[in-house]
Amino acid sequence: MDREKGAQLLLLLGWLSSLAAPLDGQYEKYSFKSFPLSDITPLDSAYGYALEHYAAHSWKESLRFLELSLRLYRLLKDSESFCGQSCREREREPEPEPEVDVEGELRVLRHIVLRASCMKACKKKLPIFSVSYPSKEVLDAFEKREPYRYIQYAHYQLNNLEKAVSAAHTFLQKNPDEPFITKNMNYYKTLFDVEEYLINHEEQPYEGLFLKAVKLFNSGDFSSSIRDMEQAVSEYFKAFDLCLAGCEGSYELAEIKDFFPSLAAIFTDALRCKTNCEANLTPNVGGFFVEKFVATMYHYLQFAYYKLNDVQNAAPCAASYVLFDPDDKVMKRNIVYYDFYREQWGLRESHFQPRPEALRYFNQTTTQEEMLRFAENYLQTDDEAAGKPIKTRNCQI
Repeated sequence: MDREKGAQLLLLLGWLSSLAAPLDGQYEKYSFKSFPLSDITPLDSAYGYALEHYAAHSWKESLRFLELSLRLYRLLKDSESFCGQSCREREREPEPEPEVDVEGELRVLRHIVLRASCMKACKKKLPIFSVSYPSKEVLDAFEKREPYRYIQYAHYQLNNLEKAVSAAHTFLQKNPDEPFITKNMNYYKTLFDVEEYLINHEEQPYEGLFLKAVKLFNSGDFSSSIRDMEQAVSEYFKAFDLCLAGCEGSYELAEIKDFFPSLAAIFTDALRCKTNCEANLTPNVGGFFVEKFVATMYHYLQFAYYKLNDVQNAAPCAASYVLFDPDDKVMKRNIVYYDFYREQWGLRESHFQPRPEALRYFNQTTTQEEMLRFAENYLQTDDEAAGKPIKTRNCQI
């Protein structure tokens, strides 16, 4: 028993070290490990109070509940990711075989029951799950960073212009084309130099590392750029795994269905959430989302390693990039070039293979997209599905 508790403690410590820990704004008081029990309240209620005070022009009270709502939302997402990831880790441990041979549907059902049991036990220990689960409308609002729309205006009304700028910037990082907040930001720029206050309160660690690596790359400091870009790659995949784990939270059934359609509907919702992780984690740089973000990181790494004459690391980065953009002629020429001089650089066939983490990510995202298309196609009515063939993209081995 002590050994099991020790393993759980190590898992929790490792989990805590992987969480983003912004020390600004509403998250100064945030702690996944020691969230004040007195602050635990349904997210719907806290957000509802915030909007009521906002409508009444009680700006300070509105801000208090808006900031509490953001902390509650982060606690909920972190708690869901923690349980999802810890139960997934437990499944990797060898389990005692059932006393009877289990096949087919029973094996699938056994897997579901074991995961459900683990999730239930995990959530029982986390205080955020002791209150009612938020509505889909509220969760969607937080996913779109809608609270920052209200935070921005409340700070403006209180003449906290620097904080208003930070809130507007945080909102625009997710919604760069939103006209109203863009107009407000342009107005703030006429009042003072806002550069110092362009703080993204929801920034993930990999975003800052990526920007720093690009700046170092542009300055010609390729060694330092590689260091930060490699860390950005690692942090991105951590965030991606946490996002996937968080998709295995609570789901509401909109209508009563038969057993298998109900399972399929929940599974499809989870898949839809997982396929959105890539888009939700794509950073906004200068008002534009970085297309093919993972591929872009490998593009920078490939060139930086090449500039340092480290072709044994450059070639796998080039192969990784081609996974995501197989029609890129420039990168294909780079690979041909590396292959032509393979003896001179001591390259083996393994150097022309994608890096393991890139291959895993590519196969995972590709499989999820194909499974979602498959599920949506077969769960449609006959009229909806008519004439809609399933497009597939092959995974790589």
